[in-house]
Amino acid sequence: MDTWERKLGLIVPSWNTVNEYEFQQVVSPIMSVHSTRIKITADDEENYAWMETQVPAAAQLLAQAGVQVICYGCLAGGFVQGPGHDQRIIEHIETATGVRGVAAAAAVVAALQALNVTKISVASPYAPWLNEKLRQYLNAFGVEVLALKGLGTVAHASFTPEQNAALASEVDRPDAQAILMACSNFRTLEFIAPVEKTLGKPVITSNMASLWHMLRLLGDRRSFAKAGRLFHEA
Repeated sequence: MDTWERKLGLIVPSWNTVNEYEFQQVVSPIMSVHSTRIKITADDEENYAWMETQVPAAAQLLAQAGVQVICYGCLAGGFVQGPGHDQRIIEHIETATGVRGVAAAAAVVAALQALNVTKISVASPYAPWLNEKLRQYLNAFGVEVLALKGLGTVAHASFTPEQNAALASEVDRPDAQAILMACSNFRTLEFIAPVEKTLGKPVITSNMASLWHMLRLLGDRRSFAKAGRLFHEA
């Protein structure tokens, strides 16, 4: 018999090793996280487009586990084709399963809007072309990117939390209302709260924005100590 308060579904790129871990660290033991993977072989538009075609089948597998909400946990896969792509992915999930859907990219926008953030600094592991796609996506929602630095790699999970925290501080600007740590395969959970305290502003991450949006869709408004100001303030 299931005894968890919530059952969360997560679709991840096959090489992602971070977002399942971060979700589980935050919600265990009161919630369960159930995931499935979609193959990815390169960090390019062709792969992201192919992954989208696999979303309905992946979502249907998760629905068999009785999850209450399903997240497409690939940030770049939701913004690389511009605004509207993320909503199309959500429609794929909901049409295939009847379960509420979330896309990481749309969740980040929802989080920024909930905090009334219009000016941000962005840190990511992405190559320049993908960072530019992200900038354009955020601009389309009225979010100005004051500073953006990527690490130029496809080995997104290869950097330590300490290295990523240093990058967050490096991109901060006085006028930035928040820091966005972009990429669901980028380790951030360990430093969200400490960096928020140091910089005096929210740190929004792909994974915590996704988790926040999933729970808010379910009417769950609780906060979690590790997850940052987003959960306390929105």
